[in-house]
Amino acid sequence: MKQFLFFDLDGTLTDSAEGILNCVKHALDLQNWPYPDEENLRRFIGPPLIDSFQHITGMTEKQARQAVRDYRARYSVDGLFENRVFDGIPEMLADLQKAGKHCYMVTSKPEAYSIRIADRFGLTPYLEQICGATLDGKMDKKEQIVHMALERAGNPDPSVVEMIGDRLHDVVGARKHGIDCTYVLYGFGSRAEAEEYQAAHIVETVDDLHAFLFNL
Repeated sequence: MKQFLFFDLDGTLTDSAEGILNCVKHALDLQNWPYPDEENLRRFIGPPLIDSFQHITGMTEKQARQAVRDYRARYSVDGLFENRVFDGIPEMLADLQKAGKHCYMVTSKPEAYSIRIADRFGLTPYLEQICGATLDGKMDKKEQIVHMALERAGNPDPSVVEMIGDRLHDVVGARKHGIDCTYVLYGFGSRAEAEEYQAAHIVETVDDLHAFLFNL
């Protein structure tokens, strides 16, 4: 039985595309940098921002660090609330909590922002821990956040932990610690990506996830 459930935030618990993409465009505008096409813009959702500004737009590290600062200046005020919880998520978390599952948020988004989002959208009562990145960039990789979550959980055996996410970073970050990942297709990834990175399980909808995790 999986006792600890580690949920990604963006694309798994909430649809955060509007706020993230608005803030990316804001940061690019301030440096007069052209926007990537829509497909590449959506690649900003999930991975660490510093990596995305460099790899997707071609910015230097210095330019990317400035873009992250500009992004966060808008995100901390407006962007984090340009967001919505996927239908059925609160009910799922409540049922899992009643069943004795330990639900954690495990996200590459800064922890300070993640806490505010969980509070604003009513998710905090269902989460035992909210584990996120540091604002200084010293800890922002998914495998680092998973490691921190495991420590906060008391270092349970990986066999009783399941990661739930919507991108390759969730699969890879969990695997680094011997943890299986359930990949959700209602988020920002794709079945092709889930299969390429060999996610342990793939589910299509929140209802499917609810039923699957309840019996996991």
